[in-house]
Amino acid sequence: MSESRPIRVLLAKPGLDGHNRGINLVGKALRDAGMEVLYGGMRVTPEQVVEMALQEDVDVIGLSVFSGGLMTAVPKIFKALQESEARDIPVIVGGIVPPMDERELLQMGIARIFGPGSDLDDIVECVRELARGRAKRETA
Repeated sequence: MSESRPIRVLLAKPGLDGHNRGINLVGKALRDAGMEVLYGGMRVTPEQVVEMALQEDVDVIGLSVFSGGLMTAVPKIFKALQESEARDIPVIVGGIVPPMDERELLQMGIARIFGPGSDLDDIVECVRELARGRAKRETA
């Protein structure tokens, strides 16, 4: 991320989940805040998420899951990120995440988890902070 381009965020729904209202609302809020939002789509594989993140040079990845499968997809996404030049891209999660999975996801490296009803302004600010933090690490 630089001052010359907006923050780029990839939003995707790994797994078999077909509920997209929340991710659409988040995408609109991020876009309205001046960010460039790339929608990776529904039912994407972890490998597709990472490939899109690399191809589009994103600053943050946002995953949305409502039907489970997160504990299968996230480790694969982090493994693919670690094996690529994208290991420093922060990942956030939105959706329904059982409390027992929250701790494990955070330990894996998920930057933040947003449940249903999360304030959109909080999500926007979180993405800004994560993108700024990544930009600082890249220039250090």
